[in-house]
Amino acid sequence: MPLTMAQTGVPNTIKRVGGKEETKKFLENLGFVTGGIVTVVSEINGNVIVNVKDSRVAIGRDMANRIMV
Repeated sequence: MPLTMAQTGVPNTIKRVGGKEETKKFLENLGFVTGGIVTVVSEINGNVIVNVKDSRVAIGRDMANRIMV
């Protein structure tokens, strides 16, 4: 399922990162790598704030939909 559908506060394992090559590289640089753990902190209108690799990152709905957990 996409990251936008993940429950708040529940750790999830990243299964796949989709999108164009440049989008994948951008997300990988933020810490969204296959096998990594990501936890949704809050969600507002599909935009999410997540904990990934001991950092908090805010991403938009379109980016979050490309991250499968």
